[in-house]
Amino acid sequence: MFSRSYAAAPPAYLKRIDSPIGRIEITSDGNAITSLSIERAGSLPYDELDEKSSKLLDLAAKQLGEYFNGKRRTFELPVAPRGTEFQESVWNQLADIDWGESRSYGELGIATGRATAGRAVGGAVGANPIPIIIPCHRVLASNNRITGYSGGNGIPTKVWLLEHEGIEAVV
Repeated sequence: MFSRSYAAAPPAYLKRIDSPIGRIEITSDGNAITSLSIERAGSLPYDELDEKSSKLLDLAAKQLGEYFNGKRRTFELPVAPRGTEFQESVWNQLADIDWGESRSYGELGIATGRATAGRAVGGAVGANPIPIIIPCHRVLASNNRITGYSGGNGIPTKVWLLEHEGIEAVV
């Protein structure tokens, strides 16, 4: 599902947008989205770099704006997250979770052929380099509990995203 990209450090293209969960920074290699970061403690990974947008990043910003306004439920963007084969298999499963739905870490483990790899699945979910577009926020514990979130301000950011989509969860 994902095309592989092995670009080195600074991103070829970079755009920042404001959102209800803080500033968002999106990067691209020119062909696909390579990362999305949500502001944490007032900073983003490439704050020191000037923006250099592209048609793809402008489209991503437009679609994210529609998502936050409740007018978009799916993203139509090429993505190229870089990770291990296992991480990418988990991210492929994340991409199949629809708006308003959730999956458990166990269900993802079963879907990737590693039913007993809950901790590894959790690590892969947490390492997702393109949150929101690849919806890792839709993953909960089997009892619908929120066990963590590595984007933005952590659990409060995940709670906002889940509530925005009408997904019930226990904090």
